Parts: sequence; structure tokens; C-alpha cells
Amino acid sequence: MSTYKKRGSKKSKIFSDKEDSIKSSATAEVFESLDTGASKAENLVAKYQNYIILFISLVTISALGYLGYVSYIFEPSKNEANSELNQSQYYFNLALNELDSPAVSDSLFLIALEGGEGRYGFLDIISNYSGTPAAEIAEYSAGMIYIKLKKYEEAISYLEKFDSNDVLLSSIAFGSIADSYLNLNKPKISLEYYEKALSLNSNSFSTPKYLFKAAVISNSLNLNQKALTYFKRIVNEFPDSSNKSLADIQIGRIENYK
Repeated sequence: MSTYKKRGSKKSKIFSDKEDSIKSSATAEVFESLDTGASKAENLVAKYQNYIILFISLVTISALGYLGYVSYIFEPSKNEANSELNQSQYYFNLALNELDSPAVSDSLFLIALEGGEGRYGFLDIISNYSGTPAAEIAEYSAGMIYIKLKKYEEAISYLEKFDSNDVLLSSIAFGSIADSYLNLNKPKISLEYYEKALSLNSNSFSTPKYLFKAAVISNSLNLNQKALTYFKRIVNEFPDSSNKSLADIQIGRIENYK
């Protein structure tokens, strides 16, 4: 019976030994590289450990300081501001209900603005509680009061400071600034602010009104194409608006004029 030798068995063993040797060498190099890297890192840490400790300490102190500020200063201040705001807002709302009696409403607006009966008004809240949500609302309310009192430059000053994540309120603030500039006979600036108001938010409450005012001003400035665009937006986007019929008339007039 013939026997057959396995071919290549000796060669495989030699190849395997070489492969193991290469692997061992590569592993040794890796560990040596890691040791070298670790040594460099340790030396770097040792060299700059004072700076590292100082940095960590500063971060820790800053974090603790911030938490302390929020817990012991900002939160109590915010609560106080909200309490004062409620009182000022109360007088503001009373004034709005008395608009048919200008003398009464103006008196109540001034109390809301300047304070009374030992309580802060909107101006005091802005001055004493800067950075709180109450101070932001106070800036908005102060601006609106100055419009009611026909002090338009003061109104612009406070409404331009107003900064809120509420896009509707921000849009109304821009629209109120536009109204103020219009009352100061500055139609170009007024138009810019109506356009800012329109770019922020779209709603059935303020948007048709601002579109109509922007259209009328554009027309007065001979920007007829822009006026036409705004009037058509009222007709197409807000057909239930009280300004819709007036917009239709103005569209016909401008198109016939062209």
C-alpha cells in the first residue's frame, strides 16, 4: 500500500515560528512606544502640574461661584422683581381700562411707570433688577406706556432695549417702534421697523395691520411695487382681516395708475 507524505508540514512550522516572532516584535514595539508616550506624558504633567491644578481650581471655583450666585443672589432677586412687577402691571392694566378718561389713565400709567405706595414702578424694576425676566417685561411695558403718553423718543429707547425669545412680543415691539417713528414723521425708518416686525412673526392679530401700514408708507414714498406686494399679501393671506376691503381698493388704484 502506498503511503503519502504530507507536503509542506515542515515549511508551515517554520513560517509559523517566523510569524510568531514578528508578532512578538511588533507587540514589544507597541508596548515600548506606550511606555515612551506614558513617560513623556508623566514628564509633561510633572512640568505643568501647578498650572493644571490652578486651571482645575479656577474651573471649580467658577462653577461653585455661579451656582452660589444663582441660588443666593439671582433667584431671590428674580422673585423680588416678579413681586414688584405684578404691582406695576396691576396699575398698567387699570390704566388700559380707563382709556376713555385720559386724565385717569395717564395718572395710572405714571404710577405703573414710576411706582407708588412704596412699591417699584417699571423704571425702578429695570434699574434694580437688570437681567431678570421681570426687567425685560418692564422694558416692554415702559415703552408701551410712553407711546400712550405720546413720548415717542422715550418709547423707542425702551422698546429697542427689549430682548425676548417670544417672537410675537418681539414683533409687536418692532411694530410699536415703527408707530413711534411714524408719529415723529420719520416714515423711512418707520417702514424699516414694520418690515422687521413682519419678518419675525406672522399672525392674524398684528401682521395684517403692519402689512397695511407698511403698504401705505411705501406708497407715500413712491415705492408702488412694494406697496402692491404688501396689499396683495393682506388679500391673499388674511382674507378675514378688517383691512382686506381697503387693500382691494388700493390694489385697484395702484394697478390702474400704472
